[in-house]
This record gives sequence, structure tokens and C-alpha cells, in this order.
Amino acid sequence: MATRSTIMDTNSFRAEHAAQLDEQTRQLTDKRAHVLGESYRLFYRKPVHLVKGQGQYLWDANGDQYLDVYNNVASIGHCHPAVIAAVHEQMQQLNTHTRYLHEKILDYSEAILSTTPDSIDRAMYMCTGSEANDLAMRIAHSWSGGTGIIVTQESYHGTSSLTSGASPALGSGQSLAETTFLIPAPDQYRLAGEDLGLWFARQMELKIAEMEAKGIKFAGFMADSIFSSDGVLPGQAGFLKPAIDVVHQHGGIFIADEVQPGFARTGEAFWGFARHNIEPDVITVGKPMGNGIPVSGLFAKSDVMASFSDHIPYFNTFGGNPVSMAAAQAVLKVIQEENLQEHSQTVGRQLLDELKTLMDKHECVGDVRGSGLFIGFELVSDRDSKTADKQLALDVTERLREKRVLTSVAGPYGNVLKLRPPLAFQTKDIDWLVTALDESLTELRGN
Repeated sequence: MATRSTIMDTNSFRAEHAAQLDEQTRQLTDKRAHVLGESYRLFYRKPVHLVKGQGQYLWDANGDQYLDVYNNVASIGHCHPAVIAAVHEQMQQLNTHTRYLHEKILDYSEAILSTTPDSIDRAMYMCTGSEANDLAMRIAHSWSGGTGIIVTQESYHGTSSLTSGASPALGSGQSLAETTFLIPAPDQYRLAGEDLGLWFARQMELKIAEMEAKGIKFAGFMADSIFSSDGVLPGQAGFLKPAIDVVHQHGGIFIADEVQPGFARTGEAFWGFARHNIEPDVITVGKPMGNGIPVSGLFAKSDVMASFSDHIPYFNTFGGNPVSMAAAQAVLKVIQEENLQEHSQTVGRQLLDELKTLMDKHECVGDVRGSGLFIGFELVSDRDSKTADKQLALDVTERLREKRVLTSVAGPYGNVLKLRPPLAFQTKDIDWLVTALDESLTELRGN
């Protein structure tokens, strides 16, 4: 039997769903399978054929409008005019690699580094988050002299050889590296009554000791600070600091994977890690940075970076190219000029409050948690035992798709709806989402 992974196969179209499709959709799925092979996955039992996007909305080939509550790639909104204009203007002038002088990469570096802690003062650029995390791991190795990397049990950090070997969310079909060690995720919902910060720090101590007992030297801890693949686990602001102190006490570095919580999404701060009053040694960024243009980056403390860069040249042909830098600059400017961090906090709080009202109506809603426009909506079959209800979560996701609301699931049990809309999401959109969720739960479980 084929191995199924958590992050790729959950909420995905499979061959047994083909009989339910209309002829045009079935032709497209058949052609896709033939041309693209078997590794790719589509969302939904009835895949969505999208042809247009604007802000927080998407349209399919039939002209039906959808509310996007999932995509952080188009972080400031699909087809944002500022990004389109910046990319178009730069493409008419020049696009080449970083071995020639150009102002765009320098201007952006100064601008983005002004948002990071003062100790973070160096920048490097790639095309994907996977490449950024791959380089971060290489830097951790060079800084520490070790190879052991700790990640959480359902984390996802990329698709390169190094990063896929540290991405348990890819499932049992993807072998983890022998130098990757898994730590339990800080799930406050299931650790009620625990001091989450002290609990997580103890887990870190135990895992480092286990690693060293096996003769592997500790290099670092890599995490996205909202633990999105682990089920969206924001926790109380500040709880991460004791664990990061442990990391540093043992000579490792903290790699803050900000692909998902960064760029104003959590509302409380521009960067996800900043909610916890900590300074990472390396920050990695990707998807939201260019609003869909392939660009990623790595920002680091100069001495940490030097442990790698003073010895090994690095070149990425299109990492940091002028067109990508123009897109990234436009995104940063929009976030700052349109006050999207404050917007994320304000609208996110309103959305969180409205979603929590569904707990009073539906016994199957076990927990609703989040920070800014990043919310986890957890479904259970029994509130007392907190038994995960994966099937209900998948069925709700499909019902939402029929009501033209797009999202997906996360977490080790696959029972958490990951509600992560573009930052263009507005107060007026809350009713569409909450009503669709309410109706879906009522149809599937009753009041």
C-alpha cells in the first residue's frame, strides 16, 4: 500500500474521487496525472479550477467567486497592483544575477534588516523557503561544529535533501535524517495546567541529552514560532524564551523559520518570533516575501553567518535578482504604508472572537486559538477527552469548498482547520467565513 503523508495527502484529491467529477474537470485531472506524474497533489475531492485572483478573493473557470482563507503566498492579496507595477517596471529594465552591482538588493536589505533585531545584520537571498532553510542548516553546522537539528514532531521546513530530512510533516514515506531529532509540539490545549514555557524547555533539555548520548553534537533548533504544521499553536506570548535559552546554553543556534508567521501576519509583531521577546540567530523567509514571486531570504547575526560565509562562497543564480527584489520591496512598502500589522491584529481579533461563538453552539469545536490572521480551529469528537475528529475536519473542509470558502487542515491528527487568509482579508469577510463554518457543522453534526 502506498504511504500517505500528513501535509500532502490530507485534504487531497485521489483517483477514487474521479467518478464524481464533471467531464471537463476529469479531463484536466487525467491530463495532469499523465503529464505531471504521481508526486503532485490537488486539494479537495472535487478540485477547484482557479483562473483569477484579486485581494482575498479567487474565481474559478465558471466565474464563481471564492473567499481565500488559506493562502499566505499572496500575503498582501492576490494580484496586488503595487507588486504588479514594481515587477513590470523592473522587467522592462533588467533581470540578472547577483554577481553584478545593483541597487535593488541593497535597498531591500537595508529596509528589511531595519525590521529585525539589531544583532541581525546580514542578508542572503534564494528563490524558495526550502533553499533558505537548507542554507540555515548548513550555517548551524558550521557555527556549532555539530550536525544535530531539533524540530517539532509535525513540522515542515522544505523539500531539499537537508530540509526534507528535517520535515516530519512529509510523512513516513520521507525518511528523516539520522541527525534530526523530534521534540513534542507545545500544544497548550492538550497541556492544560502546565507552564508551557518550562515544559517546552524541559523537552529541549531532554532531547539535546538524548542526541548527545548517541554521539551526535547539537547544532540547533529550527521552528516556526506559531507551529503551524503542528496545528497552529501560538501559545502565550513569551513562552518560547526558556527553550531558546536552553538552545544557546548548549552551543546551538535558533533558526526562526518565518515563512508562515512573519511579515505582520500574527499582528502582535512584524515577525512571529518577536511575540516571544527572543532574538534568533538566523531568520528564514520565503513565500509571503514576494507575494507570489519566487523569492526567499536568510537574515543572520554577522558572526553566525561568518562561520559559513568566511569559508564557503555561496551563489544562487536567481536569488536576489532585481525583479524579485522589486516585488519584495513593494510587499514591504505595502505592509508598512497600509498598516497591515495593525490590521492583522484588529481583524484577526474580531475573527477569533466570532469563531469562538461557534464553541457555544457546536460541541465538536474543541478549541479556537490564534494570533492575528493565523487561527487554528480544532474539531473533536469528545470535548472531555479532546479526541481529535479528523474525518469531521476533512468533511467540513469539503463543505466549505462547496460554500466557496477555501482552507485546509493541519496538526498531527489532521483535525485543525488552518485559517490563514491573505492580509487583505477584511471585517466584511468574517460573516461569510463564520456563517459557512456554522452551516457546515450544522449540516454534518447538527446543533
